[in-house]
Amino acid sequence: MTERGLFQAFVLHRRAYGDTSLLVEVLASGPGRFPAIAKGARRGRSPASALLQPFQPLWLGAVGRGDVRTLTRIEAAGRPFELPGRALPCGLYLNELLVRLLARNDPHEALFAFYHAALSAMASGTDLDWTLRQFELRLLGELGYAPPLDREAQGDRPVDPACVYVIDPGHPPRLAGEGDSETLVSGATLLALARGAPLDPSQRREARTLLRRLLEPHLGPKPLKSRALFRRVASSE
Repeated sequence: MTERGLFQAFVLHRRAYGDTSLLVEVLASGPGRFPAIAKGARRGRSPASALLQPFQPLWLGAVGRGDVRTLTRIEAAGRPFELPGRALPCGLYLNELLVRLLARNDPHEALFAFYHAALSAMASGTDLDWTLRQFELRLLGELGYAPPLDREAQGDRPVDPACVYVIDPGHPPRLAGEGDSETLVSGATLLALARGAPLDPSQRREARTLLRRLLEPHLGPKPLKSRALFRRVASSE
């Protein structure tokens, strides 16, 4: 790929590369997710190191024909999103989901907008549980893994808010039977998720368990580091 102007981007993850450079995992509007080297970013007081941080909106330029590109331009595209308290591990959780689930060099323009909106919501104090569940659903939808939440598997009937359902990954909701004991979710919770409506405390618990079940087959067995960080932050409050 040759440079074609600047594109909007965020750094999802960074680590040292060689003696003076950084290897960053980028989510960009247009190219999608890709790895890139920031040469000399760790040398002295390079301004690139301060900019190549999670949650900092960026304008980037890159060149390269292989899997790993080289950054040629690094500019701020606005102030960084400040995520205080519980919002920080939530933001890192979004980054980890994107690194785990999003294929490299697979453009997802809508997903970039969803991610930007989620960071803005968390920085402004919007309900964290609601923001996370909506992003998880949109991510699953973009990847083609999201089941319909408002239609039953049996006969394609509308979900009944008074009934209890089970959702198996990759399938629409089915009415819970006597032998079902795990991941039960009310129709009211499913409809609220589908509409993007606020969730009450019991619905939040159901939604959290449901989305974890839907994501689990695609994340693999390796634990998410951000979940451990979130537990530490919650225990210290």
